[in-house]
Amino acid sequence: MTRPFRLGTRGSPLALWQAHMVADALCATHGWPPERIEIVPIKTTGDTVQDRALAEIGGKALWTKELDRALLAEEIDFAVHSMKDVETIRPPEIVIAAMPPRADTRDRLIGADSLAALPPHARVGTSSPRRAAQVRRARPDATILLFRGNVDTRLRKLAEGEADATLLAAAGLDRLGRADIGAALDELIPAPAQGAVGIEARAKDQAMLELLAAIDHKPTSRCVMAERALLAALGADCRAPVAALAQLDEGEIHLRAEILNEEGTEWEAGEIRFAPDDRDAPARLARQLLDRAAPSVRILFAA
Repeated sequence: MTRPFRLGTRGSPLALWQAHMVADALCATHGWPPERIEIVPIKTTGDTVQDRALAEIGGKALWTKELDRALLAEEIDFAVHSMKDVETIRPPEIVIAAMPPRADTRDRLIGADSLAALPPHARVGTSSPRRAAQVRRARPDATILLFRGNVDTRLRKLAEGEADATLLAAAGLDRLGRADIGAALDELIPAPAQGAVGIEARAKDQAMLELLAAIDHKPTSRCVMAERALLAALGADCRAPVAALAQLDEGEIHLRAEILNEEGTEWEAGEIRFAPDDRDAPARLARQLLDRAAPSVRILFAA
């Protein structure tokens, strides 16, 4: 019997849900039985170290480096990631091969119906510089507390009174069957690639790349890659508060973005519309944002 394809993933409940979603999509598309794909959970440093901000201990690579090692060592055949956790610059030996349709891109606030409804001097738990800056902009009286961990861990910390509120991605809550939790924050531009799942494979494994391409959702891929191109042009890392959302609109990509200082006291926002084959457009928007930004914002970006 041909051995199953090995799908690498983090071991959190959300990561495993996403891995099963990808496996089901591949089996449905190619007519495979479920046993054709073996899901291989891999513990990452980001899952292990929960008491420090990502920026202090290695950034987004903490979510990917163990999966990258397993992929390049041919211990797995492909890997699934939450795209917002994938570094902008990837190893040349690894290719983002496909993205299924994107889920809800918004943040949800748990603990109040809106940022305005937070109690005075509310304690808001988050590990995201982008969310922290956006909350501080809306509520300068709020105190930001470091909240790390998976969805269940963060909800438990909130229930135990460690904070008055927290923000979580609507996509993750929906995928875990918690669509009824939290208030969607339509006014906040989300993190680049939020709500998107990416599938990576070895660049030289052409057979696997072709199999994965069959479940690629082109509108999602185009929009997420535009957001990632903006990040690359900004020179943004995990410390930089940056928000971006690209959407297809009448055949064009509409990309909105904002960059902020850490305190949320200064920011610069902009948008651009462009044809899907205009790969330079995100960099043009990045340059416009940086050219207009205050020094306290611009200093956070390496572009």
